[in-house]
Amino acid sequence: MIGDALKAIGQIGDPRFRRVLLTGVALSLALLIGFSAVLIWLAQWVVGPVVTIPWIGEVTWLDEAAGFALVPVVLVASVFLMVPVASAFTGLFLDRIAAAVEQRHYSHLPPARDQPWSETAKESAGFLGLVLAVNALALVAYLLLAPFALFIFWAVNGYLLGREYAQMSAARHLPPAEARAFRARHRARIWATGVLMAIPLSVPLLNLLVPVIGAATFTHLFHRLHRG
Repeated sequence: MIGDALKAIGQIGDPRFRRVLLTGVALSLALLIGFSAVLIWLAQWVVGPVVTIPWIGEVTWLDEAAGFALVPVVLVASVFLMVPVASAFTGLFLDRIAAAVEQRHYSHLPPARDQPWSETAKESAGFLGLVLAVNALALVAYLLLAPFALFIFWAVNGYLLGREYAQMSAARHLPPAEARAFRARHRARIWATGVLMAIPLSVPLLNLLVPVIGAATFTHLFHRLHRG
């Protein structure tokens, strides 16, 4: 597991990795900035430009105060939003990263199979539903078990990221049913590796590396376990 991650990190200088990383950073920042702007605008719209307070009169700065008050909320929310963002980027760029890894480390193996668009869309839709459901349940756990929220975050998203990365890496070479069987056989290692990928998600800026490193790590993991 650690060896797979180190091999992935060792290839971070590959131009194909850099292109995906820069694109991912741009899209992540655009999404988070857009989300923040909409949320702050909505709070200011709800408060309104002028608020009348008994015995004080009209106050014209509460909308700006509401916007500033939301800044720390947005920063915290961005940590949790990186999970679906990272998942979306993995779905978009996994093939490029996996192809770069396989060309460098596994060029002696048969090439990846052609995946029908319908197969990819079905897997992506199913995983999106799972992400939303699991994170909704996890949100309750974060509130009820606040002192353990970070560990819950790692465990939950380790499962989600491991499931997605492993399935997509395996599906490049195996039919969907066989890819799911592969994931089931190695669920403990996949979850542990997913947790290793989830830990950087809780670190701002470092979390932007997760889609690239995660896709590469699980490509190594698949080939190592599948050969064994």
